[in-house]
Amino acid sequence: MADIVITEFMDEAAVARLAHAHDTLYEPDLVDDLAALHDHLASARVLIVRNRTQVNETLLSMGPRLKVVGRLGVGLDNIDVMACKARSIRVIPATGANNISVAEYVITAALMLLRGAWLRSSEVADGHWPRQAMMGRELAAKTMALVGFGEIAQEVAWRAHMMGMQVVAYDPYLAADHPGWQIARNVSLDAALELGDVVSLHTPLTEATRNMINATALSGMKPDAVLINAARGGIVDETALAEALAAGRLGGAALDVFETEPLSAEAGARFKGLANTILTPHIAGVTGESNQRVSELIADKVLEVLGGQV
Repeated sequence: MADIVITEFMDEAAVARLAHAHDTLYEPDLVDDLAALHDHLASARVLIVRNRTQVNETLLSMGPRLKVVGRLGVGLDNIDVMACKARSIRVIPATGANNISVAEYVITAALMLLRGAWLRSSEVADGHWPRQAMMGRELAAKTMALVGFGEIAQEVAWRAHMMGMQVVAYDPYLAADHPGWQIARNVSLDAALELGDVVSLHTPLTEATRNMINATALSGMKPDAVLINAARGGIVDETALAEALAAGRLGGAALDVFETEPLSAEAGARFKGLANTILTPHIAGVTGESNQRVSELIADKVLEVLGGQV
């Protein structure tokens, strides 16, 4: 039976390092077979997951020997951290390893949504030549508003600043003397929504942030502003967002995360036919490079805990 169980995709070189030192089970689709996962946990000392595996009391009870839960990413809302702590199970996120990937996703989405032309290739392929309609807008001189100003948001701020944007941010938990405020102006949530030409979300999902961006919040944004959520599903009221987009009360949106994942066809139908809308399957932080960094970091930490560093 395996010492290490990996339920979702991981860089194979990192998996090989783990397997060289300890009995390792790597099944990227194991998350979808809970009965098999429960069986494999009986002997496991380490469980490695991404965001789809729900590490809750039920799952933890199936792993009496668990010492470590490794998270191939940074968000911990799929892991019951308190339950792990009560069982003396160490939770290890891959802090910092995918910051660049998420920051580049946000800047790319902002460029695509403001410029608009890249979303209309089919029209040109059909023989149309709508140059005036595709003019779009520049990023420079616009305002980037960041809701949450942690490490990833600060990476976005630096890139936005270098591209000529003004940067404002809302984060009541970040110290007023933090160096990040040298790039971004510290404002309230209402001010961030009001000022932003691009509003990018960077908060965890908590009871306080659930549906933070609701109909009222959306009504406080500029009618041509664009919204980007590469943080956590549930922060945005998706129905309210779709209604605002359909009514022309918002300039566009990019969603990489959703309240329920994977996004079902039924839930996704509300966004069908909406212009200037980008939907991606929770991959803002996943590139070839970031996957390697995240995987290697978790492999290093697991091997350190278990012994047998390779």
